Amino acid sequence: MNTEDTICAIATAQGGAIGVIRVSGKDAIAVTDCIFSPTGRDRWPLAEREAYTLTLGSISDSRGETVDEVLVSLFRAPHSYTGEDSTEISCHGSAYILQQVMQLLIDNGCRAAGPGEFTRRAFLNGKMDLSQAEAVADLIASSSTATHRIAMNQMRGTFSSKLTELRDQLLRLTSLMELELDFSDHEELEFANRTELSAIARQIDDVISKLASSFSVGNAIKNGVPVAIVGETNAGKSTLLNALVGEDRAIVSDIHGTTRDVIEDTVNIGGVTFRFIDTAGIRDTDDKIERLGIDRTFKKISQAEIVLWIIDATENQSRTKELAEKIIPLCTEKQLIMAYNKSDVATTMPQPAIADIPEKTRSISISAKQGTNIDALKQMLTEAANIPEISSADVVVTNVRHYEALTHALDAIRRVRQGLADGLPADLVAQDLRDCLQYLAEITGGEITSEETLQNIFKHFCIGK
Repeated sequence: MNTEDTICAIATAQGGAIGVIRVSGKDAIAVTDCIFSPTGRDRWPLAEREAYTLTLGSISDSRGETVDEVLVSLFRAPHSYTGEDSTEISCHGSAYILQQVMQLLIDNGCRAAGPGEFTRRAFLNGKMDLSQAEAVADLIASSSTATHRIAMNQMRGTFSSKLTELRDQLLRLTSLMELELDFSDHEELEFANRTELSAIARQIDDVISKLASSFSVGNAIKNGVPVAIVGETNAGKSTLLNALVGEDRAIVSDIHGTTRDVIEDTVNIGGVTFRFIDTAGIRDTDDKIERLGIDRTFKKISQAEIVLWIIDATENQSRTKELAEKIIPLCTEKQLIMAYNKSDVATTMPQPAIADIPEKTRSISISAKQGTNIDALKQMLTEAANIPEISSADVVVTNVRHYEALTHALDAIRRVRQGLADGLPADLVAQDLRDCLQYLAEITGGEITSEETLQNIFKHFCIGK
């Protein structure tokens, strides 16, 4: 991407009453002036107008025919989203009108923007750091109160401020160690007390560790808490999935082995996004395809945060004990909910004695077909997810790139602590400190951001942002 180009893109979704086209770059105002004519008594061109003004006028094609009446917002560098001269053309939302305006802009010197190119320019022009730029995409994709709040916190620089504090502490440590290296020929000189350095390193370790640990919660909030719906064939797993998501997402049949592959869908319950995974029923079978589905069931159990075991309350409970030998060992580190289904036709709700059941296992009697106790089950799922309330001051890591950098930084600062404890030479400790700084810098893109990294980040953005 040539950052010297003037770029344009449609910034609004199709189908709305109003459409907005963004233009940014050194010739943004001049190019817009080429196709825009102000109305009213003050017919000055945009180039002669003040920043932060709205101008009513019309867009005309090369033949002088009016394409649409529009409003143009004017922003001058560096006080714009991208840090460049920018305009935003608000017109009617017709796909034809939007494409006509885009074509006129391109004919007069603009280039169609790539995914995320406006935000990329904002980063390159110092309007935001890389973690804030990534938060823009998270904000657009937010689907719950928690995901919205986390993205807003990150955009406002809460995460960046925490990293800046860490960087300042690390720079202090590094400068003291480097100073000793400059006077290495005077072995009696020690510019930093090793006990004090160890205490500072421990504080840095605590902060990085807390940030890295928040990823498990952040990932669940951003991508949804994975819930594996498991059990024997015909227990009502697919019926329950349909009841939870509120539509016929899975095929329901009395025939055993109907579900042969995993089916996933998401639903927001109590402000928490859950990713439900309906799996193949567990049974002994000679059908190769069904066997593959059952193998995937066990794989999904291992990947889930919550296992929702559906038990047919009308069947012989000896089968439940047999299944427990396969399911329970996979749930020792997970939240397990045992849902006894078909309460509308079962005469009793048997509770079979199952050995080694996890201590925090929850159980409930439901009817997926009739909707009995489904709301109670949803409440149970929310409690099992245990998602904390996110405040405006909380820093929660949701980005896997950030998490990987933090884990590397954590390894580096722990090497620093070990080196100080073992009395290693200052040059070895200083190298680990520099590594820690480097990994933290990768998050904000402060010093070492490669073109490949930028491409990987911004290719997932929507065009126009």
